[in-house]
Amino acid sequence: MSLLKTQEISKAFGKLLAVNRVTLDIRQGDIHAIIGPNGAGKSTYFNLVTGYHRATSGRVLYKERDITRLPAYRRCVQGITRSFQITSIYPKLTVYESVLMALVCHRGVSLNFLSSATGFFREEVWRILEEVGLAEQAHAQGDSISHGDKKRLELAITLGTEPELLLLDEPTCGMSPEETESTMSLVRKLCKDRKITILFTEHDMAVVFGIATRLSVLHQGRLIADGTPEQVRASEEVQKVYLGGAA
Repeated sequence: MSLLKTQEISKAFGKLLAVNRVTLDIRQGDIHAIIGPNGAGKSTYFNLVTGYHRATSGRVLYKERDITRLPAYRRCVQGITRSFQITSIYPKLTVYESVLMALVCHRGVSLNFLSSATGFFREEVWRILEEVGLAEQAHAQGDSISHGDKKRLELAITLGTEPELLLLDEPTCGMSPEETESTMSLVRKLCKDRKITILFTEHDMAVVFGIATRLSVLHQGRLIADGTPEQVRASEEVQKVYLGGAA
């Protein structure tokens, strides 16, 4: 079943066509990777899906609804959430408070200066922290934990928005091999247990071919391949422009 579709979507920055008429179908339950060289248009495509950029032409459909003109916050409410290549957390909040704030904002709870958020969603916060392996660091300040744990915290914050489609931009960037393996195992588990559809970009081909159920390749803004990892690996054009013939 299709969860998200882009139809002939394009984004131009002046004379630069960063995304060029990309038609893509993201199926529910898939772990779908988008790869390509630097400058291929991957992050711009993510921004078009999540509403951070307005498409120059084409359409974005989510659950068969046209969301092309919806702003980012409206898409988030509907279940489309993303993480960024550069970790984005609340550095001065504790790990617990960071996840709590995501839940408070997503559920639309109103707080005034006389009220405290600490009593809200206690069970939900602890469940998320257990899921991502951060329960023991719940009271640590965000900027005091390791890089790998900051990535896990960012993932925990996105879970607080209760996503159905989760976009991960370079989720293992800067991680050690052990952190990479642990993080991608967590992504696979979330996809299965929470029935979250994953769309991610990644430069580490071992990660891509180790976890992706479907794979798309962008080159100079164009979609040049889409299919199973085996189909994409066998593509001569992909090997030529990206995999260097070593796939």
